[in-house]
Amino acid sequence: MVFEKILYPTDLSKATKKTLIYTKHLKEAGTKEVVVLNVIDQKIIDTIVLIVSAKVVQSVESEIKKLEEDRKKRLEPIIAELKECGYSVRMRIERGIPYKEILRIEEEEDVSAIVIGSHGTSNIEEMLIGSVSEKVIRWCKKPVLVIKR
Repeated sequence: MVFEKILYPTDLSKATKKTLIYTKHLKEAGTKEVVVLNVIDQKIIDTIVLIVSAKVVQSVESEIKKLEEDRKKRLEPIIAELKECGYSVRMRIERGIPYKEILRIEEEEDVSAIVIGSHGTSNIEEMLIGSVSEKVIRWCKKPVLVIKR
């Protein structure tokens, strides 16, 4: 089975850099397209709403736009690396609960597989696998390649 279209969700943590290496090698196995996904966690949005209500910043939407722009800049080197490998690459930045957004994009994009790191930003040593990865594995319909840190 060839995984022609891969979903590569990343939280931009150090732990997910290893996942990029494996994703790049899937080109040799016939992968043609990669959808790079970053989800702005609803918890972050809720925090921005609290800050706005405390009058620390002007607008929730402007702060989220700034965050999206920062994420785009941080994703650009990943996109460039994947394009260098010959992939067709698209970037998506979504808002919401990370595992739910990953599962939604899995269906919406009709990907062949998901390549995800075992741990993200929480990176708690004692956990066998991160909570987002665990929920994606449990609920997704397509194969998942989990990369250990």
